Amino acid sequence: MIVKSLDEIIGTEDETSGETWSSRRFLYKKDNVGFSMNDTIIKAGTESYFWYKNHIEAVYCVGGEGEIEDIATGEVHPIKDGTIYVLNDHDKHYLRAKTEMRMVCVFNPPLVGKETHDEEGVYPLLTE
Repeated sequence: MIVKSLDEIIGTEDETSGETWSSRRFLYKKDNVGFSMNDTIIKAGTESYFWYKNHIEAVYCVGGEGEIEDIATGEVHPIKDGTIYVLNDHDKHYLRAKTEMRMVCVFNPPLVGKETHDEEGVYPLLTE
């Protein structure tokens, strides 16, 4: 059984940040559960370009408000508390936060813990 609290993660090596986001990582590849899970904060008033070329990501918004734009189609979808989106086609996208957003993110294959977005907006596929 794995039991962790957010208080145990904030300010440790399990918290990774970028210019527009902060990711608190609860589960990693080393936990052997087949996925990784993060609690992520997207800063208010920001726009982020992401492309998970190497991962499928499911994102469940548990706070805040913003929108996601599918770059391939130009479709824009509102995101708010209770909304999920899944990047099942490795979709290139913009995420815009009107307010601070709190997201629960699940990745497959699982993250090893050190990933951050490269110049393409991609998490590299790392091994431990």
